[in-house]
Amino acid sequence: MAIKGNPGDNRSRGPASIFIVAGLCCFFYLIGVWQRGGFVKGDSKALQITKRAEDCSILSNLEYETHHGDQHGLVDDPKLKIKQFEPCGEQYVDYTPCHDQMRAMTFPRENMNYRERHCPPEEEKLHCLIPAPKGYITPFPWPKSRDYVPYANAPHKSLTVEKAVQNWVQHEGDILRFPGGGTQFPHGADVYIDQLASVIPIGNGTVRTALDTGCGVASWGAYLFKKNVIAMSFAPRDSHEAQVQFALERGVPAVIGVLGTIKLPFPSRAFDMAHCSRCLIPWTANRGLYMMEVDRVLRPGGYWILSGPPISWQTNYKAWQLPKEELEEEQRMIEEIAKLLCWEKKYEKGEIAIWRKRVNSEYCSERDSRVTLCDLSNSENVWYKKMEACVTPYPETINSEQVSGGELKPFPERLNAIPPRIASGSLTGVSVESFQEDNKSWKKHVKAYKRVNKLLDTRRYRSVLDMNAGLGSFAAALESSKLWVMNVVPTIAERDTLAVIYDRGLIGIYHDWCEAFSTYPRTYDFIHANGIFSLYKDKCNTEDILLEMDRILRPEGAVIFRDDADILGRVKRIVSGMRWKTKMVDHEDGPLISKKVLFAVKRYWVVGDNNSTILR
Repeated sequence: MAIKGNPGDNRSRGPASIFIVAGLCCFFYLIGVWQRGGFVKGDSKALQITKRAEDCSILSNLEYETHHGDQHGLVDDPKLKIKQFEPCGEQYVDYTPCHDQMRAMTFPRENMNYRERHCPPEEEKLHCLIPAPKGYITPFPWPKSRDYVPYANAPHKSLTVEKAVQNWVQHEGDILRFPGGGTQFPHGADVYIDQLASVIPIGNGTVRTALDTGCGVASWGAYLFKKNVIAMSFAPRDSHEAQVQFALERGVPAVIGVLGTIKLPFPSRAFDMAHCSRCLIPWTANRGLYMMEVDRVLRPGGYWILSGPPISWQTNYKAWQLPKEELEEEQRMIEEIAKLLCWEKKYEKGEIAIWRKRVNSEYCSERDSRVTLCDLSNSENVWYKKMEACVTPYPETINSEQVSGGELKPFPERLNAIPPRIASGSLTGVSVESFQEDNKSWKKHVKAYKRVNKLLDTRRYRSVLDMNAGLGSFAAALESSKLWVMNVVPTIAERDTLAVIYDRGLIGIYHDWCEAFSTYPRTYDFIHANGIFSLYKDKCNTEDILLEMDRILRPEGAVIFRDDADILGRVKRIVSGMRWKTKMVDHEDGPLISKKVLFAVKRYWVVGDNNSTILR
């Protein structure tokens, strides 16, 4: 629906709304400057900060509700008791509900089932606030965070010992240093990526989205940002503690995950490139099931990189301390499965091999008679669905030159170009015109957000989560080398739009917000929640969703809620007992619009702090 009105016209706002915006600008400014450990005696900024604080104090006694507050039940009534949420115990600082180690050990080890998502039943859910560890500080801004992480934020030393000679991570006093190395690239990810770029068009926008399976600390993905490539990295929560946590602390997209028994939470034909660097995945097991799953999420014309065993087994089997015969058979089977999948081998040198998926089925005449083809109509239905030993068919083409599913423009042009799945009409209910209108609307919304939270244009927020991403237009409007956005398409959303998000050169994941997200606490600097509580109104408890948001949001992280006024009133009331500071403002088109915007910031506190959650 087209939204009428001029967002820049202050005549459409009540006087209170103008003061709200001004007050919030001060509020977010101070949050940005007074980061933990970032303000010391003698700081040259002190005078400026003090002046800003004085300016803010002018507005401090104003009412922050819109003038529709009473009509829409926006709750600031002191007579209404606010539920206070207590901190969880210190043992929960790194709690990952659906990947809990103790619960995992009760599930079968076969095919990595125990490392998959296993969420707690209702009676075992925590209803308390996950604390930050003592000494926690705001992460360094990107790109410094790529190389340095405060040790207090993730105080784990296991990998610094186990991977010491491979340059994964080193402990140096108060920080963890990441030299950019890996098991297969001890001399640095840059050198390794340059070697791949001699075969794969990395750096010209053709390859934009990548999948890193068994990512370790995600140095491959971290250094791909220099090539304007964004990688979705995943690894299980296993004996090498804190792999994914380290990746996220560094400011690199990652989730806890594994190739096990269920499908990956991504759409078909999503990634331009997939990568396994000594990821220890048994690629030939179950008749090549895991290679078939990579084939499902790999675009026609996309690349698969395998480095490490069994590649170049002839010269390395002694160093690997593995039987020569087993390695030889494993590589033979990988080559056979790749050929069956219609992947063309493009390169093998040293311990690196690269295959390219054919651009359409015209090159795969032998394949279809030798494999079981999956049901294409059901290919995006992946949430908790078992992997099948079948091959995902190519969308039909009219000739051997056409790219199956449609050819994508190079990035960044593809960000705002009409995605092939919309241009072809394959996404029901979304036309070219409605896509363009959605893009236009979110540019306007983001512009309005930036007028209130000016930190959106700085390096303060690196990791951003959009809980209900739609067509990805919020992320497209925010697109910047300073940040990345994890676009979530809820499993109950009216339309499955995640494939379109990937067509635009963005990344994302399917998720059901009635369950915990596959990530560590304190993962995201900024969360955007558009219509999420309207969507889940009759599905699960609002309080549970907000507690999960609190778990994955960093101290002093920001949230923007966009929803109906009565729903936001209820949200505001709940988070008032969660150590969050909130301010409600009108829709940018004025007070007569029923939707409102709620800005929030999570207070800084760590384990052992005063248990009171009342904001003063």
